[in-house]
Amino acid sequence: MSIIIDNVLKEKTPSLSPSASEFGVRTGLEPLFSSLPFKIPKALIPRTIVFVFPSSQFRRRGALLPFIFLSPVSPTLPSSLSPAASSFFFRVPTPHLSNSSGKEMISSLSWVPKGAAKYVPEVAEPPSKEEIEELVNADSVDKSGESEDEEEMDVDTEKGDAAVLQALAAAKALNDDQQGDQSSAFVQNISDGLRELDMDHYDDEDGGIDIFGKGVDLYYTSNDMDPYLKKNTEENADDEEEEIEDMTIKPTDAVILCARVEDEVNLLEVCIFEEAEDGDSNMYVHHDIILSAFPLSMAWLDCRPQSGEKGNFVATGTMGPAIEIWDLDLIDEVQPLLVLGGKKRVKGKEKKIKKGKFKKGSHRDSVLGLAWNKELRNVLASASADKTLKIWDVVQEKCAVTLEHHTDKVQTVAWSRHSPELLISGSFDKSVALMDMKSSSESGRWSVDADVESIAWDPHNEHAFVVSLENGMVQCFDKRLASSDMVSGAKTIFTLHAHEKAVSSLSFSSVAPNFLATGSTDKMIKLWDLSNNQPACIASQNPKAGKIFTISFSEDSPFLLAIGGHKGKLQVWDTLSDQGVVSRFGIYGNRN
Repeated sequence: MSIIIDNVLKEKTPSLSPSASEFGVRTGLEPLFSSLPFKIPKALIPRTIVFVFPSSQFRRRGALLPFIFLSPVSPTLPSSLSPAASSFFFRVPTPHLSNSSGKEMISSLSWVPKGAAKYVPEVAEPPSKEEIEELVNADSVDKSGESEDEEEMDVDTEKGDAAVLQALAAAKALNDDQQGDQSSAFVQNISDGLRELDMDHYDDEDGGIDIFGKGVDLYYTSNDMDPYLKKNTEENADDEEEEIEDMTIKPTDAVILCARVEDEVNLLEVCIFEEAEDGDSNMYVHHDIILSAFPLSMAWLDCRPQSGEKGNFVATGTMGPAIEIWDLDLIDEVQPLLVLGGKKRVKGKEKKIKKGKFKKGSHRDSVLGLAWNKELRNVLASASADKTLKIWDVVQEKCAVTLEHHTDKVQTVAWSRHSPELLISGSFDKSVALMDMKSSSESGRWSVDADVESIAWDPHNEHAFVVSLENGMVQCFDKRLASSDMVSGAKTIFTLHAHEKAVSSLSFSSVAPNFLATGSTDKMIKLWDLSNNQPACIASQNPKAGKIFTISFSEDSPFLLAIGGHKGKLQVWDTLSDQGVVSRFGIYGNRN
C-alpha cells in the first residue's frame, strides 16, 4: 500500500551512499500512525521516523514515499544488509534525527482582513491517483540535476506492499547486526511488531462478525438500548463538536499569513492571533500549506480565479518562475488553485513527462515581489529577478502586460491606494520607477544610492512614498517631483539614516498619519514619527527574531505590527504598549 506523508522535513547530508542522496525526518508521529488502515501498538511508535529511498525516487513533501524504515536509534548502515537492501539505506548522522537544527526563517507575511476567512474552513478532497501521479511527474521535472530519462515512480499498490516487506527485512537485518547494542531491544520490537501485522494476508482477513460470544447480549430491541452504540454515538458527537470548534475562525479573529522555511520545508502558515481584554494574547497555526519552492513574496487577494467571486486567497512568489494562488479556506489542499507562469510539462513517449519551455507570459526567474490591486480586483503585479514587471489578470488567468524598464532585478512593487492605475517599483539597478498603467508608460524615475529593498505608499498622502535601501537609508519622494535626468536625480522630501544595515521592510499605520515602522537586518525594529517631514524615532525594539526580513501593520488593528525574521518565530508587537507611541499617536488608538 502507498502512504501519502504530508509532513516530511527534507534534509541533505554529505555522508550518503552513492545510490541515495536525501532522506526525510518527522517527529510527533502518533497522529500519523493512528490514521493508518491497520493498528500499530503504541509502544512501537518511534519518536522519529526516517524515510529512506533511492535518490532517483525522492520526491518532496506530499509525494508518495514507497520505502519506509522506522528507526530512532540506529545511526549506521548494517553490514549484513544485502546489496539490494543496502541501496535504500545510508548513514544518518544523529543530529539529523531531530527537528532542533534551527534552520528556520520567515521570509514574508501578510494580514488577512477580519471576516474574510470562512467561519469553518472546508477540508479539501484528497487527490486522485491520477493527480498524485501528475504531482510526482512534475517533481521529476523540477528536481535539479535529474535526468529526463530517469524511470518514473511506480505508484501501484504492489510497490506499497513491498515497502512493508522491505521494512521488515531491514528491521531483521538491523537486529542481527546490532546484537548486544542498547538499541537491539527496540529494533527487535519493531521487527516483532511488523511481523505481527502480517501484511501479506491483510486483504485475506475475514471481515465477518463472530456471533458465538459468551456472556454478551447479542440483541437489543432499539439502538437506544445498545450501550455500546449509544456510547460511541455520544463520543463521536463530542469529538466532532470539539473538532469544529477548533477549526472555527471567528470574524473577530486576526489572521496572519506567514511564509516560513523550516528545515528546508517550505510552508505557508495560516496563523490565528487572538487578542484578550486583559492584555494577554494567544497565537497558533490554524493550518498550513506546502509550497513548491522557497517562498520570497506573497499578496492576499479576494478575487477568485476564473469567476472573480469574492473569497480568501493568497498569491505566493518563490525561487521558481511561477506564481501560485491558493484557496485559504481549504485545509489539507496539496495543489494551488491556479499557477501563473512556470514551465510547461510535455508528455512524451511512454507517458514520460519532459521539461518544456516556459508558459506564455511567464517570468524566467524568481518572483521577488507581489502586489494586489484592491480597486481592480482581478489585477496582480509581480516583480522578478528576470528584470521584468508583469501585470496578471487572475480572472483570465494570463499575463496582460510585461514591463521591461529596469536593467537589473526588480525587488519590490506597490500599487497606489489613491490612484489604482499607478504602480511603483524598485530595483537593484538603483532606481525607482513610476508607471501609469492606463497608458503603460513611465511617469517618473528616481535614482537612489543603493539597491532598493522595499517600497511603501503613504496611505495619508496620495503623492508621497518611501523607499528603503540596502545601505540602511530610508528616503521619501513626491511623485510630482520626478526627474527626467537620472544623473542629477530628483529632490527627496527627506533622507533618513534609519539603520546600520539593510532596511528590509517598511510599513505604514493605516489610521495614524506619519506613523512608520522599519525593520532591518541589524535585528532592530524602529517606529518613526514623520510629522513635518522631520523623522523622529519614538521607539525601537530588538524582538529577538534575528535579522528582520518582513514587517506589516494590521489594517483592522492598526497598532499591531507583525514581525518575521531569521529565527523563524512569528511575533506581534502591540506598539501602543510603548509610551512613546501613546504620547504621539494615542488619539488614534481606538480599535473598535
